[in-house]
Amino acid sequence: MGFQNAYNAYQKTNVSTASQGRLVVLLYEGAVKHMAAAMNLFEPNGKIKPSNIEEYGIHIQKTQAIITELQVSLDMEKGGEIAKNLMSLYLFFNEELLDASIRHNKDKLQFVHKMMNELADSWRMISNSTANAPAAKVNSALNIEY
Repeated sequence: MGFQNAYNAYQKTNVSTASQGRLVVLLYEGAVKHMAAAMNLFEPNGKIKPSNIEEYGIHIQKTQAIITELQVSLDMEKGGEIAKNLMSLYLFFNEELLDASIRHNKDKLQFVHKMMNELADSWRMISNSTANAPAAKVNSALNIEY
């Protein structure tokens, strides 16, 4: 029980101290993790055991909730064409996940998983750049003193 409490405290601190870019990465990582967990519930024959269907649905719902959070965080005015494209992708992903949930379609789930992984990688690169770093880090990197 102590380990779980420590892990939860770490996670809470990780989220509360993260930059905006890092928060986006954490959301993507959460979605990818839940999709992977859902895909792991498929048997070699491509079916999900009846005893695992509820868990499968929960993982899909959590993924959809994360994608919806990404949607509502988009700034459509400032984000321009990129925000519009991301909105379209997020809407598409949620539609595919709904179908994957209803039909237990592993192919659709794998496709969304792959795309979200690629987007997560892109956001990781963005969030690690100095352009997204807190002002103090940028100033330090540029040797600016106050």
